[in-house]
Amino acid sequence: MMVFETIAIRIDDRGVATLTLSREDKHNAMSAQMIAELSEAAEVLGVDERVRVVVLTGAGRSFCAGGDLAWMRAQMTADGPTRAAEARKLADMLGALDVMPKPLIGRVQGQAFGGGIGLMSVCDVAIGITGAKFGLTEVRLGLIPATIGPYVVARMGAARARRVFFSGRLFGADEAVALGLLARVVAPEALDAAIEAEVAPYLSAAPGAVAAGKALVAELGATASARQVDLTVQALVARWEDKEAAAGIDAFFSKKPPPWA
Repeated sequence: MMVFETIAIRIDDRGVATLTLSREDKHNAMSAQMIAELSEAAEVLGVDERVRVVVLTGAGRSFCAGGDLAWMRAQMTADGPTRAAEARKLADMLGALDVMPKPLIGRVQGQAFGGGIGLMSVCDVAIGITGAKFGLTEVRLGLIPATIGPYVVARMGAARARRVFFSGRLFGADEAVALGLLARVVAPEALDAAIEAEVAPYLSAAPGAVAAGKALVAELGATASARQVDLTVQALVARWEDKEAAAGIDAFFSKKPPPWA
């Protein structure tokens, strides 16, 4: 077992790696350290010849609550180059998971918001549970789904993304299926069996062919270009620098409504 502080990786005898977000007390919100560790995990698992498939999940009741707001708040007082570097790290982490040459299966065992939707969108397939709630809630804080944007729009398609991308509204698991975020929804007690059903076929497939097939889909489909990634980094930094985001995040920590609500 590899040892990290904010994630955990377990590889079984079949070569199935389970990558678990392990900030349960923070609803698995992504801190700077988690972003760095996820990037490292994508690199390590991608080149590990033992690994046939990767399952991404969260500890506790939440899959991922998005970006850690304390980390976001810190960027607002940082200098310009630091803000840009932190936004780039988030974008690069998503890109690393997206192109990892192993099948990535999302075991979405609870709610997901903001960046958690981004993590779902870089999975090759994601299975969720009944009763889970989802949302691109960044606009409630004066932010936007910036660095996750290329992956979310690629997963949903622009027409469906317009329904939820900039409204901040919450939606349920069935709508997540209709939007293309989840392949299907099962009862919580059936989740492990559903994930196993997604894993099993890969154990009979040639690993090199699987990697080549995934790379080909990326070439044929809508992938995040370098220009798009640069645009999302700039967009996130611009919101961090805007007074709306400062007011929204201050309101969150003060447990008060933001001025526009």
